[in-house]
Amino acid sequence: YNNPESVKIYAKTFRDKDNISESITDYNNSVPENDKIKYTDYVALLMSSITDIISGISYLLIAFVGISLVVSSIMIGIITYISVLERTREIGILRAIGASKGDISTVFNAETLIVGLVSGMIGIGISLLLIIPINAIVYSLTGIAGLKAVLPPAAAVILVIIGMILTLIAGLIPSRVASKRDPVEALRTE
Repeated sequence: YNNPESVKIYAKTFRDKDNISESITDYNNSVPENDKIKYTDYVALLMSSITDIISGISYLLIAFVGISLVVSSIMIGIITYISVLERTREIGILRAIGASKGDISTVFNAETLIVGLVSGMIGIGISLLLIIPINAIVYSLTGIAGLKAVLPPAAAVILVIIGMILTLIAGLIPSRVASKRDPVEALRTE
């Protein structure tokens, strides 16, 4: 008892754990090196490991989301380009009645913006519907009522705007191709 090798201290709450750590640190600051207490906070080590694991998983998910956004943008661009190819006669008629190249480009840009708006709203709607069973499952597994997934309205609006911007960017090249079509050649097709 006069010269212990180790002492284990168990705190009831995180606040008590923090108070114990602060007391040991204060004591260590006031004594010489030989009398300092060496301690290991296992809860802090565990929490830092869990934080690192969650951060790694988050970065992995962000990478997957980035890849899917690139692929979906390419697909939107392809769909818009196919739309341009199939509506060649319509482009020719619009140009023949006086529509400028900018007007033709605006038609296809508006179309891609509408696609982005509708797809973003569908995605938000599906997310809001999936939150209900996900929260029920998490509650049944953990029993913690405060642990809930939520989608704040501001975040939903931002996500829809991001979707619209991405579809607009994906449709810029096809809309420029449509605007550069020669009206005479466009009317001769089909």
